[in-house]
Amino acid sequence: MRFKKYIFLLLSMFLVNYSVFSKEWRNIPYVSHNSETKAYLIERGVLDIYCPEDNEKRPVIIWFHGGGLRSGEKNLPQRLLNQGVCVVSPNYRLYPKVKSPSYIEDAASAVAWVYHNIQDFGGDPNKIILSGHSAGGYLALMVGMDIQWLAKHNVNANKLAALVPFSGHTVTHFTVREERGIKGEQPVIDAFAPLFHVRKDAPAITLITGDRELELLGRYEENAYFERMMKVNGHKSTRIFELDGYGHDMVEPALPLLLQIAKTYE
Repeated sequence: MRFKKYIFLLLSMFLVNYSVFSKEWRNIPYVSHNSETKAYLIERGVLDIYCPEDNEKRPVIIWFHGGGLRSGEKNLPQRLLNQGVCVVSPNYRLYPKVKSPSYIEDAASAVAWVYHNIQDFGGDPNKIILSGHSAGGYLALMVGMDIQWLAKHNVNANKLAALVPFSGHTVTHFTVREERGIKGEQPVIDAFAPLFHVRKDAPAITLITGDRELELLGRYEENAYFERMMKVNGHKSTRIFELDGYGHDMVEPALPLLLQIAKTYE
């Protein structure tokens, strides 16, 4: 589905700021610390939480930062704050200090920690939405689609409310390919591709990309193929939005749609 720029501007205008101010908790460890925990995991295995002060079991957005799995820091688009939802921003280990699947394991550990603990901060563990931009969108899809990662933490991936990746890879991530000496222009679909794990019982999925003519290497098309294969496998709640006129840097105009999805779980 193509969305024009003006439609997202209108969405932004009608998205009411709840004025429910968020309380902030910073650098909370989501990994266990013991004598065997490596220093880099301790450094990166932290997250920030922003939840409304009313402690009303709010929907939860877990936002994974982008950066190609090799750079970036936990951060939150300001538009997500003070909107009546909890927002969590984790860090994760990065290439080349680690290789696949370490960053996927970290993302799953962060999600599992949130699932088991977010009620203490005012969030509802039954209303968790995984999202993020680019590499962050890839991690959101991998954790939600390949059930093994959350199962290691006794969490059923099907209990997630929704997956909303922004311009995420659905084929094997180009950094994973680089680790194997495969160039970025050569697509691969293996166990480290969300496409490999298409299934009918996955959470609801909303894929958002930039304009197919402005995006990175076929990013819209791989998301469109993911949508088609989910439907072929019998999934009833997969949809895709293409933001006409926006390239890979399409976060800001897509945020109203993410918030609109989150508010359906209130």
